[in-house]
Amino acid sequence: MSDESGTQDIPAGSPEGGPRPEPIRFFGTTWVNHDNGYPLRRVGAATGSLAAAVASCLILRFAYEGLQIADTGSFVTVLVIAMFAICSALAFRNTWDGFGRRPDPDRQASLRGLLAIGFVGSLLAYFFRSLVEAPGEKLHREEYEAARREHEKRGARRTGNPSKKKRRR
Repeated sequence: MSDESGTQDIPAGSPEGGPRPEPIRFFGTTWVNHDNGYPLRRVGAATGSLAAAVASCLILRFAYEGLQIADTGSFVTVLVIAMFAICSALAFRNTWDGFGRRPDPDRQASLRGLLAIGFVGSLLAYFFRSLVEAPGEKLHREEYEAARREHEKRGARRTGNPSKKKRRR
């Protein structure tokens, strides 16, 4: 697999010849030609992420009711609500941006806790992106097309076996 693009190069002598597309979670490589149940997978991913977001909101509501029952005070309640709202907004933005470019691993590691708290935002970003395309499809398609162009450019320059080439004297 190439470090930059994530596409997998196939050796030159292989029958397929050229880079292979990188699989996307839940979609495999069906995103390339939109075949083998791609539309159903998109519907399933959108439905699943929306259902998970709704279930998560219900769980957060139970947590809110627990704060009300515990009578912790309005300050703590406002802090908890603000924390989940801000973290969800940041998680949504980070997840949405991750569909368009490769995320920085160091930044992801530093945001791991914040993204875990804002999991509802990540689920909603996945839902909205699934309505348009497979999440990350645009990025993978750009990288795959660039790898294919590069492979074709490399292949067009090579003609025959260079060791059998006659030298001019």
